[in-house]
Amino acid sequence: MMVNEIHTIIQRGGSHMVDLARLNQVVKESGMTLKSISKKAGIPGYTLYRKMKGQGEFTASDIVGLTRALRLKVSERNDIFLRDDVN
Repeated sequence: MMVNEIHTIIQRGGSHMVDLARLNQVVKESGMTLKSISKKAGIPGYTLYRKMKGQGEFTASDIVGLTRALRLKVSERNDIFLRDDVN
């Protein structure tokens, strides 16, 4: 259900920006390594590394995996991945 929800949000709002600074902060605060997060999220490590550096877009499946791996609340997920603008 979560993937469909994210697809719907993305389709309604068009293009969204990822708050990479906030995502990196959440990763740091989690105390987990990027390798550990990538395994829990089901994203290859190098792919996650690239996307976190702004090289590529996060898919709905990536967002779902990271939401679970980082135990994000819906509001946190939306603030990071589904923003219309990033400060």
